[in-house]
Amino acid sequence: MPDRGGSFPFDDASVADRPIEVGTEPFSIDGEHADDRDESTPRSTRTRAIVVSCLLAAAVAGAATLGVTVWRVTGEKNTTLSAPDSVAGLRKNDTQQGRDTADYLRTALAAEVDLDSVVAAVYTDPAQADSSVLFFGGTALIWTPESDLDTAFSLVSDEQGAVNNVHTVAAGPLHGTMKCGVTASDGSTMPVCGWADHGSLALAMFPNRSVDDAAELLREIRSAAQTR
Repeated sequence: MPDRGGSFPFDDASVADRPIEVGTEPFSIDGEHADDRDESTPRSTRTRAIVVSCLLAAAVAGAATLGVTVWRVTGEKNTTLSAPDSVAGLRKNDTQQGRDTADYLRTALAAEVDLDSVVAAVYTDPAQADSSVLFFGGTALIWTPESDLDTAFSLVSDEQGAVNNVHTVAAGPLHGTMKCGVTASDGSTMPVCGWADHGSLALAMFPNRSVDDAAELLREIRSAAQTR
């Protein structure tokens, strides 16, 4: 072994005992020197900026949704609803029994849903004497159409038994929400369909018809009965 005065790489034992230095400058994972970082924008400030940006994005999305709702309310609130003398091949039943039934439906709906005006009618089908249609509805500024329509379905449940299999169907050109279900009636089932938008709500019962036929017929009745 070479002596201390020979060719050994370290001439001074104190030098040999020094730790190996990786570098003389601070180590940085991203390749930048720590001294080069902008201390004027600490991590907490950057985090706060990100949070504010997210909140602003959420606010913009909420404003867009609110704008769509306001647009719908404005377009639908001024609605009128009538019970035409004839619609879709049906004729209004103007007998005393027909008028009494319409009055009952009007009163029952007004008691359950807060409406400004209410109409009701019993329609008969000249081609099918046992397929009368019971129609009732009203107008008001309605902020939650779907919820109010569900409330109206519960009205039928109170009188006829629960309305089951309630599902959304196409509302047609007047938009809003339209649903159909079935309820028990004289040992069979009877379709019940209804619509609601920000200006009107209506229900109809369709004895001796299919749900698909009832939905199509209600869209026709709506086109004739509702105006904006």
